[in-house]
Amino acid sequence: MPDKKSYQSLKTEPRFFYGYIVVAVALFIMVVSWALYYSFGVFFKPLLNEFGWTHAMTSGAFSLSMTMYGVLGIVVGVLNDRFGPRVVLTLCGVLLGLGYLLMSQVSALWQMYLFYGVIVGSGMSGVWVPQLSTVARWFVGRRTLMTGIVLAGVSIGQLIGPPVTTRLIAVYDWRLSYIMLGGAALLVVLFAQFLRRDPTQMGQLPYGADEGKQPELTSDTPSFSLREAAYTAQFWVAFSIFFCFGFGVFAIVVHIVPHAIELGISATSAATILSCRGGMSLVGNYVLGGVADRIGNRQIFIVGFIVILAALLWLVPARELWMLYLFAIIFGFGGGGMAASESPLVAGLFGLTSHGLIYGVVHLGFTAGAAVGPVVTGYIFDLTGSYQVAFLVCAALGIAGIALAAILRPTRRPHGRI
Repeated sequence: MPDKKSYQSLKTEPRFFYGYIVVAVALFIMVVSWALYYSFGVFFKPLLNEFGWTHAMTSGAFSLSMTMYGVLGIVVGVLNDRFGPRVVLTLCGVLLGLGYLLMSQVSALWQMYLFYGVIVGSGMSGVWVPQLSTVARWFVGRRTLMTGIVLAGVSIGQLIGPPVTTRLIAVYDWRLSYIMLGGAALLVVLFAQFLRRDPTQMGQLPYGADEGKQPELTSDTPSFSLREAAYTAQFWVAFSIFFCFGFGVFAIVVHIVPHAIELGISATSAATILSCRGGMSLVGNYVLGGVADRIGNRQIFIVGFIVILAALLWLVPARELWMLYLFAIIFGFGGGGMAASESPLVAGLFGLTSHGLIYGVVHLGFTAGAAVGPVVTGYIFDLTGSYQVAFLVCAALGIAGIALAAILRPTRRPHGRI
């Protein structure tokens, strides 16, 4: 860690701020990786049709990948704090490419669990926490806005991934499509070479940092270690908030396409519902991300949960395509705003020194919800032959999320808002 004198020698007004390159590269990596990952729901029906697996069995591979993504997110958070995002994203990009290439050879359920659940899930573990933690180090001012710009890549990926993949499957079949996805995943390795852990590596200060201060001191929040953070109630409240968020989002991401097909909607139109959600997430990232810098990230979670709760209650009786589009618009907007506020919320609660590690552990709540949500939703469908009960369960988790966000308070040592 550089000492205070080294920070005082850094340029506060460089001719060009490299943090914007970091944001642009992180945005591109998000687009590629999440465009591929969100396409799982498009492969759902082709896999069911070829192998005759149940909804729960097929969803289980995605749930396992989210489990690996969450658990290894802690590991890559530590690695990012120590070695930086370039090393982490290079390794994870190789795993992503390998996993998708191997998926083209699936012939048994255990293979899908290994190739997609373990290998793709391990590759995805480096996409979220390391990049958002890196952006938090580069920006003190505009932190939530810049986080929202990076997370726009998730929305753009969801916007373009499902319809493009649907077209690929229609033309080339699902096996060759997975080979193409594997090749695209290797772009992550190339662009990762432009990432830098923090401004000191480029002789700069974080955007918005006061002259002569260390980055950690420019925030209102003293830094916590993971051990210190884990002993606070706020740590576990944030963990639970993220669980509720992840459960609802990925129950929808995995099952909205098969749900629409069950209603008699074509596969192409069903995929555009998922894309519509991605497009509105992009709007939510930008709009609510900017608002969060003014009113605080906790308030964004309250608003976001209210919005997605309304969307889920609308979804239960929805039967027409236009109704599903309206659901996607509302649900995507609320979810996009909450995604942009995750990393800044953790930074506001616990500081930046161990942000990658702490965020990795807290974000495990999101990935746990994202792992449980799809398989529970699939299991409910297998039992009832309908998604209605599952959507009501998601709505109940939305109510819990509102309550948890409402009781979240700053940690004792901070003097700012969260």
